[in-house]
Amino acid sequence: MTQLPENPASYDLILKRNLKAPRAIIWRCWTEPALLQQWFCPKPWYVADSVIDLRSGGQFDCTMCGPDGERFLNQGLILEVMAQEKLVFTDLMMKGWRPTASGMFTAVVTFADLPGGGTHYTALAMHRTLADRDRHAEMGFESGWGAAAVQLDDLALSLG
Repeated sequence: MTQLPENPASYDLILKRNLKAPRAIIWRCWTEPALLQQWFCPKPWYVADSVIDLRSGGQFDCTMCGPDGERFLNQGLILEVMAQEKLVFTDLMMKGWRPTASGMFTAVVTFADLPGGGTHYTALAMHRTLADRDRHAEMGFESGWGAAAVQLDDLALSLG
């Protein structure tokens, strides 16, 4: 039997940002496929396709494309939806609650109103192992998710 870590939070990566755009529009950008495709990858990467079935057990898939023709299909599953407050998804499972071969984390994305306007945005990536956490960090979690958050805010402000 696998032993749980003494401190599960040590397996996490977290990004917190105060965004200028209102929470309702930030939520739309996270949950509408056509909008997600416009901000989800740090440029020059982009999302070519996405499927979001916004319910527990629904698909959360996207194909990330790189400037040199790279294509990475990310298959995932939505675990929890609290409209405009929280979205939980994982790449450890895909449609039909089937395990994925290459998944490494579960994301908990939360949204809260800021006094005076804007959105407090938190993206928590919880990993199975320290190795997965370290690999995700080396892939550029902080810089990549940070750049995507700026793109998210810019898009949401343009829609507002």
